[in-house]
Amino acid sequence: MTSTRYVALLRGINVGRANRLPMQTLRELLARVGATDARTHLQSGNAVFTHEEEDPLRIAGDLQQAIAEELGLTIACLVRSGTDLRRVAEANPFPMEGIDGSRFLVVFLSGPPPLDRLATIDPEAYAPDTFRAGEREIYAHFPDTIRDSRLAGLFTDRWLGMTATSRNWNTVGKLVELSAG
Repeated sequence: MTSTRYVALLRGINVGRANRLPMQTLRELLARVGATDARTHLQSGNAVFTHEEEDPLRIAGDLQQAIAEELGLTIACLVRSGTDLRRVAEANPFPMEGIDGSRFLVVFLSGPPPLDRLATIDPEAYAPDTFRAGEREIYAHFPDTIRDSRLAGLFTDRWLGMTATSRNWNTVGKLVELSAG
């Protein structure tokens, strides 16, 4: 049986005092659900690993359950194959020349973007911030600030109606690199 490289994207861990999850514990939990060669990036819930399971949804569910059982935390987790993460990077509709990668987000989604909701956003009302929908992600540029952006505040589970977790472009690039081998 062949193994696939995956990337786990956990939402909302190690932000302030809530949802503390040491990266060593995350690697151990990944091993418990059958992952091998697990590596973490930063302290914000990014892990690259190999797994024999072909269904990333099953891996995400198993990892969420392991976190709940071990730590009593309810943490949303999205798992993408390394191949899919490369697709996300290659499909970026923005010309990245001159764009600060720390002010450019990829909002990873649990399903296709809700185009009906996104269509209700008046681009002029949020300028200079802008976004484009992808296959299972939203690409968003915040030239001034992400923290104070009203547009960034829309890209939440509640508003989108699905699980969403964001990574800046610099982190996406590093995860693509790590998941390549």
